[in-house]
Amino acid sequence: MTRNDVLEREIPYRLDSVAVLNIATRLLLRWRKHKPMQVYFDEKLVINGSSAAFFNPVVEAGLVHCRALLEFVGLKAHSSNALRLVSRRNKREDDYGIEDFVGPAGPLSLVTPSQAIARYPGGANDAEAALAHVLSGTNKMLAHLTHGITLPKDRVRLIEIASRGVRAIVVSHLYTPLGLPEPKSTVSSRARNAA
Repeated sequence: MTRNDVLEREIPYRLDSVAVLNIATRLLLRWRKHKPMQVYFDEKLVINGSSAAFFNPVVEAGLVHCRALLEFVGLKAHSSNALRLVSRRNKREDDYGIEDFVGPAGPLSLVTPSQAIARYPGGANDAEAALAHVLSGTNKMLAHLTHGITLPKDRVRLIEIASRGVRAIVVSHLYTPLGLPEPKSTVSSRARNAA
């Protein structure tokens, strides 16, 4: 995969996944419980069940992409405090990171925790805890059945907060310094009176 592939396909795809994650968490917070769900293809009912069948994989995939983007820009969770952000020092040799891209002013820099937190409206403590939670908790929540991490009771709220600003972090620290337009999103949602 080339740097252009990363900029033109990989990151936009991941940003869209994070956008869907945000929509799902906002609905979960509003509804407070799963709703009945029906999925139609060609105007024929194919799936009947609970909205959990939609939300669970959407949240899981969104968390993975959210974490990947945060690590790409240079962030990680503190090793002894899962709700605190730090800058990553290095990356795997075969991973792309923001520092692999060069703009008119030179190589791009890792995003610092304070720069990332500044992209969020509201409390800095909530933003830091939310971003760090995604970084520290995604692996434990999805890839392992573990007692090794204590998840906050309000984790859906933290995931919603984290997913809200990832696009702004990536655009302002990657696309803008490269002189590139913000990737177009293929995701939108609409309000429903019954929702």
